[in-house]
Amino acid sequence: MNAADAIPRVKYFIAILYTDDNAFDRAVTGCEAAFGPVDLISDSFPFDQTNYYENEMGPNLNRRFMSFEKLENAGNLGVYKAATNLLEKQFAEGGRRTVNLDIGYLDYDKVVLASAKYNWQKIYLSDGFYADLTLYYRKGNFQPFEWSFPDFKLPTYYPVFLEIRNRFKTQMRGAQPPMVQSRAGTES
Repeated sequence: MNAADAIPRVKYFIAILYTDDNAFDRAVTGCEAAFGPVDLISDSFPFDQTNYYENEMGPNLNRRFMSFEKLENAGNLGVYKAATNLLEKQFAEGGRRTVNLDIGYLDYDKVVLASAKYNWQKIYLSDGFYADLTLYYRKGNFQPFEWSFPDFKLPTYYPVFLEIRNRFKTQMRGAQPPMVQSRAGTES
């Protein structure tokens, strides 16, 4: 086995917070340009577990997830976080973000989000970015940690992560990923 074979391959996704569909559409186009074709876009979920972003982005936020076709190196997380931060600035209006792009990855056992904020459980990557272990897979479903974000503690998102995990498993077996689908199963 050479060194390249030992690099863990993972499935990257972005959790997008937005207030209007135009901002979401621009974000998808920008993310595809930066990270390649998308193979899943989830349905929209109301983001109502916290009002942390309301002053900057306004009320009635929604969250959607999208995952990318190509499996990538887990070590790219910090570089990809820097890229999503630039995209957020590109799509800002009047100095305020119109989207929040939380990039992360999934493998067989876990969901990891990138973060620019320190906390005791986060692992430093580089350039001011951290890896935040957010969910773990156990007994057929995802489970949160005590430090997981409030919306990730609820099982609402877990069907989406199970679908992304199934796509990851299929890709790891060498099969072609399925067509782009919305929310765990309905073709869009």
